Amino acid sequence: MTVRLLPCGRRAVLVETGDVLGYQAAVAELAPDGVEELVPAARTLLVRFDPSVTDAGRLGAVLRQVSPVDSAAAEAGEVVIPVVYDGEDLAEVAEETGLGVGALIARHSGGSYVSAFCGFAPGFAYLSGSDPALHVSRRSSPRTRIPPGSVAIAGEYSAVYPSASPGGWRLLGRTDVPVWDVERDPPNLLPPGTRVRFTVVAS
Repeated sequence: MTVRLLPCGRRAVLVETGDVLGYQAAVAELAPDGVEELVPAARTLLVRFDPSVTDAGRLGAVLRQVSPVDSAAAEAGEVVIPVVYDGEDLAEVAEETGLGVGALIARHSGGSYVSAFCGFAPGFAYLSGSDPALHVSRRSSPRTRIPPGSVAIAGEYSAVYPSASPGGWRLLGRTDVPVWDVERDPPNLLPPGTRVRFTVVAS
């Protein structure tokens, strides 16, 4: 697999790759000298390193030889999230996708998801693996406040809002599972690599 490396100051290299989690798992397994942190995003992996141990040139030579592995080997376990499917956008999304409410719930809860990366807010995990039939755009007008625990979809991702915040994702339901809790160690329930399943519960 071809990767593109971009220097990011004196302490990091940005890797552009089509299989971020697989590439991250391979780098973590290889554990190159000096690497301090791996930060995945949608299409990139930021590799932070200690400049007293290595530099972008030496590390880049190693990173170019890395081949993605099955990221299942590095998964952080599976989390089951019970969902009450009564979201404000449920009927609208069902109509837009042509599935109907029952089929929409079945498709979403029947999927197998992986936390691809986190961003936007602490604990906000972008969950890949959505059924292509559920790939819908964000709302044209974002809401000023979405309650914590809201289960939502946008584009190719699903997510659980970790805290109250503005947002434009389509709301399908809600869960009582706290995906971000500063009193928990670690606070993030869905770090990258975590497998996630949604289950249907009654309101």
